[in-house]
Amino acid sequence: MSNEEYRRAKRKQVAERIDVIDTMLETPIGLIGNISETGMMLFTTRHLADDALFQLRFTLTDAGGNRRDISIGAHQLWSEPASSPGQFWVGFRFIDISPDDLAVLRVWIDLPGGQYV
Repeated sequence: MSNEEYRRAKRKQVAERIDVIDTMLETPIGLIGNISETGMMLFTTRHLADDALFQLRFTLTDAGGNRRDISIGAHQLWSEPASSPGQFWVGFRFIDISPDDLAVLRVWIDLPGGQYV
């Protein structure tokens, strides 16, 4: 899949707080700004290494109200300063996600709430 195809995936602007955990360090890394089935934009106060690979986890609430942990391997594509000093927007492309987690993510993206960008 090309970078252009990744950007074409429907991206949902997240309406609630979704914390993202760096599973290698078991520490919070940031909050999801928007997400698609192929990647996400994260808001963070940590400066992340350019072009790095990450193992990340976040929790979504599925259509039945059940909380589901989603684990992904992600490649950091870009980073830019946010409007406040010491804060950053970071773009990730998903490089590894299980079929079950991808199915939950697809359903969650289509649930009401949030806006599409």
